[in-house]
Amino acid sequence: MVERRERTRHLIELGGLVQKSGLVELAGDDRATLYGAMLHLAGRAVDDDGATALALWKRRGKRAFDAEESANAEAKALAETIGGED
Repeated sequence: MVERRERTRHLIELGGLVQKSGLVELAGDDRATLYGAMLHLAGRAVDDDGATALALWKRRGKRAFDAEESANAEAKALAETIGGED
């Protein structure tokens, strides 16, 4: 039961990443298009220069996560400042 919940959570998180990436909107929420795009990416990751592609994607993802975390921290600090002006 615990493994099933963990797997479900993992799949939900992956779906969230697809949404967060903007692919859902770009593909018009079409599952065949999304799946095709992911198959294309997977194909690029296994070709001769796959390690380079994976490293590039990882760097881009980390930068995006860091930027989002920074923006969230700034928004939280601003909200606390505004909320504290009563």
